[in-house]
Amino acid sequence: MALRFSSETEQELLARAVDSLPRVTKFPVAFGGLTTDGLLPVTATAGTRTRSLAGLVVQPERGLGGRSLVEKRARLAIDYRTARGITHDYDRAVLGEGISTLFAVPVMVDGQAQGVLYCGSWAESAVGDVVARAAFSVAESLATELRVRSEIERRLSSFAAPAPTDIGSAAREELRESYAEIRSIAAAISDESVKRRLQTIERRLAALSGDRSAATLDIRLSPREVDVLASVAVGATNAEVAASLGLREGTVKSYLQSAMSKLDVSTRHAAVTKARRAGILP
Repeated sequence: MALRFSSETEQELLARAVDSLPRVTKFPVAFGGLTTDGLLPVTATAGTRTRSLAGLVVQPERGLGGRSLVEKRARLAIDYRTARGITHDYDRAVLGEGISTLFAVPVMVDGQAQGVLYCGSWAESAVGDVVARAAFSVAESLATELRVRSEIERRLSSFAAPAPTDIGSAAREELRESYAEIRSIAAAISDESVKRRLQTIERRLAALSGDRSAATLDIRLSPREVDVLASVAVGATNAEVAASLGLREGTVKSYLQSAMSKLDVSTRHAAVTKARRAGILP
């Protein structure tokens, strides 16, 4: 069965994004939600003075956020109470919090709006480029985290849990490509909780294609050496490895040479083969 990231973890990411909005935009109030069954429940708030927004569920095309959701672009209401061009289904919640200016930014993942982040103030406030860029940056960061999870789930969904001997050559190559891709994703993110989850998945993928009859070899490679070897194992050149891992080509060569030395081999092909025998690579 595929290993899935829980909605709870996604909600924690959303909460961190919402918490950061007042700090980076200087708007005192922030809230947001992720789409569920076509609706947008508001599940995270920051800086609120009342509970008016609690339990709010936004429908597509309704209110400022609903318009942002379907139009896939940011929407602004300088004076929310008198704003035209939006429905006022949620006035009780928004005005109940005392919000005057409201700015809604969609969270775009692979061309689809998967959530909305809101910035609000209790007085009419202009939204300049600095504020807009800060809000967009938070939304883009959240979208990146959600995209990582989606990609991991997509790749893992193709794997059941067969015994290593049941994996065909085509599936084994797909598994190895997935392993290399996960290593490159992990190298590009800073969230330690996500990194730990990815490491668990990496170990699982390595175990799925491992050779139970192989001898146990006491070899210790650094994480970066494994990253490089994982990409080399699926046929990537040094230049391609450098691009995927955000390294210089010379640095890739150094990691590869270090790994070859630890594995006591003289070629990159032999390094991959021995790393697989040692259970370091799938």
